[in-house]
Amino acid sequence: MSPQRRFVRQAVEVLRGGGVIVYPTDSCYALGCHIGDKAALERIRNIRQTDRNHHFTLVCRDLAEVGKYAMVDNWQYRLLRAHTPGPYTFLLNASRETPRRLKHERRGTIGLRVPDHPVTALLLSELGEPIMSSTLLLPGEEWPRTDAKDIYEKLERSVELVLDGGNCGLIPTTVIDLSGDRASVVREGRGDVGPFADSASV
Repeated sequence: MSPQRRFVRQAVEVLRGGGVIVYPTDSCYALGCHIGDKAALERIRNIRQTDRNHHFTLVCRDLAEVGKYAMVDNWQYRLLRAHTPGPYTFLLNASRETPRRLKHERRGTIGLRVPDHPVTALLLSELGEPIMSSTLLLPGEEWPRTDAKDIYEKLERSVELVLDGGNCGLIPTTVIDLSGDRASVVREGRGDVGPFADSASV
């Protein structure tokens, strides 16, 4: 077994045991917990110091998983298929399958993404379900941290495990809102916004 797979399996055990991990993605490092674990979700809120309106993201293996947690029309599916995996977070109307605590409190939406990163892909494959996630941006800091050793030293009392994926960069995902009748750019990040400029539902 490769060292990477061994560490990934440790991370999966931590997630299933109610722990919080830090893991690499194709934009920045992220904090992650098990989708069903309310206490771990609150721990991430505390690390980030976010309020109830913070959009958590469900990080998924593929579009089939996205379709389980969100209502996806044909025009939305075409955009998702063209831009996943990649450095985008998509806001969609949550399905009935989605626990209420995972939805945006006022809007009933959920953030979903399919990253293009080998460690994330292996982690999701071993876990077999999405990871509840939030960008690792600490209170009072302008940029996400990029060095796994530095992250561990800062958060060793707050998280159970840090998966080292090298430097992931400083730029978070581009956030695209697909919950209305056309795509709208909420945040410009690593992903190109050009393809979403004219994407009304038809």
